[in-house]
Amino acid sequence: MTAVVTGIGVWTSAGKGLDEFWKTVSASTVTLSELTRFDHSTYPFTLAGQLRDHGATGIPSRLIAQTDVWTRQGLEESLLALDDAALDLAAVAEYDAGIALASSAGGVEFGQREISALWAQGPQHVSAYQSIAWFYAATTGQTSIHHRIRGQCDAVVAEGAGGLDALAVADQALADGTSSIMLCGGTDSALSPYGMVCQWSSGLLSGQTDHEKAYRPFHEKADGWVPGEGGAVLVAETPAAASARSAEPYGSLEGFGASFDPPPESDRSSSLPTAIDQALTQAQVRPGEVDVVFADAAAVPDWDRAEAESLARVFGSRAVPVTAPKSGYGRLYSGGGAVDTATALLAMRYGVLPPTPNAPSAHPLLDLVCDAREGKFTTALVVARGHGGFNSAVVLKAGANTKR
Repeated sequence: MTAVVTGIGVWTSAGKGLDEFWKTVSASTVTLSELTRFDHSTYPFTLAGQLRDHGATGIPSRLIAQTDVWTRQGLEESLLALDDAALDLAAVAEYDAGIALASSAGGVEFGQREISALWAQGPQHVSAYQSIAWFYAATTGQTSIHHRIRGQCDAVVAEGAGGLDALAVADQALADGTSSIMLCGGTDSALSPYGMVCQWSSGLLSGQTDHEKAYRPFHEKADGWVPGEGGAVLVAETPAAASARSAEPYGSLEGFGASFDPPPESDRSSSLPTAIDQALTQAQVRPGEVDVVFADAAAVPDWDRAEAESLARVFGSRAVPVTAPKSGYGRLYSGGGAVDTATALLAMRYGVLPPTPNAPSAHPLLDLVCDAREGKFTTALVVARGHGGFNSAVVLKAGANTKR
């Protein structure tokens, strides 16, 4: 792999922008709260990781009527990333910049509103933008149009694994010379009634009403995850492009792996270790050289068991620190892997492993990070899984500009 990360734009319930987000996750602050997007009193769910402020400050007002909240989040994250990278795309050659963003839900809030108008008032009351705003590729399209990106443009769909897959797509574009700069990552938002009912029907969401007990990965009382919204967009460049403008990378993408699990009724085990082994092999990193694992951490007992056994199989029991800050701000689906990647890069830069809120104090197979740990960390593994069997893993290396 050839990509270095020079800019990060993150927006979750834990905060907007790097400073606010890092302060929240490094302190293990839980930002899950009662769902306020709509009246949920007749629904069986209570909590979500909602953005506290939906203000997308850098987006033209005309786009508000044309786009779903999910697309506006992705656009804002791209603006934050470019600002963080001090990168002006107008100065980049016409086809040298590309984009690869993941989504699993699409514009469900926009879609529900317009279909409700159709049923209640008739077709003349449906927005013409319904034809594009719901589409899973809308955020890739609108972001590329806004930034006048004319190089490679991809929309990746792999549910929770999509954010990492988008990074791999971006890296390949950089490696084969298609682009020298890629915006990549993922974001999702499905907190409308339709979106939440679809998620609830999976049987994988927590029914807890106490945010301190609702999302407890690897815990004996885990009963599912709490959905969140948001994600992260990263600026990935070739080392030559970053060096030419004297950028200081957060780190580099060193290895990627992907696999697909057997059917649930099968007696075969998860293929997650295959994805991890592929990533380590491509990165030329031995298991003992990994300083931390950012886990998928679904808080679904069977999923957690499979992930814990997979990590123990690769690294040995309790042999590497494992953390999952997402239990504080919610599972972000396609946004999750991108945010975990951003968090891992920040952890290596600042020399602090952020903890896992609501995690058990001890686990037989995993060395869970329950309190922030300080030290020098140079290699991280990020793991992501998607409903339906997707597994992805990315190995990251720290950049030279670390605080330790």
